[in-house]
Amino acid sequence: MKNTRRKRIKLGDIYAIPLPNAKFAFGRRLKDASIAIYNVISDTIEEIPQEEEYQFIVGVYDDVLKSGDWPVVENRPFPDEEEAWPPPACIIDKISGEYLTYHMGEIRPSKSEECEGLEIAAVWEAQHIVDRIMGDNKWHRDPNK
Repeated sequence: MKNTRRKRIKLGDIYAIPLPNAKFAFGRRLKDASIAIYNVISDTIEEIPQEEEYQFIVGVYDDVLKSGDWPVVENRPFPDEEEAWPPPACIIDKISGEYLTYHMGEIRPSKSEECEGLEIAAVWEAQHIVDRIMGDNKWHRDPNK
């Protein structure tokens, strides 16, 4: 049953993400509407990762976090403001093919080599994030392919 009570999103909140295999992944809210998905998959909601090691960081729609489907299990404040920002992301202009880098709220011209290994700037739905955690990368695109 869906929880209809909406929650306020706070920087540093750690969300438990229920997976189809009855396990849990965890994600930490960053600035810029982003979530960092931890490397750890747990059998229970109580086994919260202790290390700040992430498998990926992507944008996430606010309604995903406000829905209550992913409960907040902890809040970990960031040591400083800079650490609360996600890493740079790549934008590829669909018309011109121009590469851009998006970081800390700013967009700057870039080269394809600078985008190598960066996430494509996008905002993801809950199911797309779960798919990626489960190893289905159909929503993830390498900027150099």
